Amino acid sequence: SFPGGRRDPADGDAVATALRETREELGLELGTPSVWGQLRLLPDRQGQMVAPIVANLGALEDLTLTPNPDEVEEVFTLPLAHLLREDNQGYTHFRTAGRYGYTLPVFLNGPHKVWGLTAIITELTLELLAPDRY
Repeated sequence: SFPGGRRDPADGDAVATALRETREELGLELGTPSVWGQLRLLPDRQGQMVAPIVANLGALEDLTLTPNPDEVEEVFTLPLAHLLREDNQGYTHFRTAGRYGYTLPVFLNGPHKVWGLTAIITELTLELLAPDRY
């Protein structure tokens, strides 16, 4: 999943929350100029609204991440080219009360499967970054 969490009273807005959570969870200090924008609000499983923020991290090899072990088990990245390959894309169908309920995207990568809200945010981001390829 992506860094995230509840807004603190000291956070001015969703961008401030995202930057603080990225610092707390990954040890990555980003400034507001890195932020490209906010995607549409999405509900999580508990009905809370999530405000996905998209930012440019720069070259991955230039990043020094220090994940918080209390919040992050593992860090991995997926190249845009990998996410755009059709054989790495799929959908999961969910049933509710024995009937079809809903369908969500899923992205495959060896032992890692990107699904749920993370996959929805990934899909929305791909639609923006590569509309002619996704």
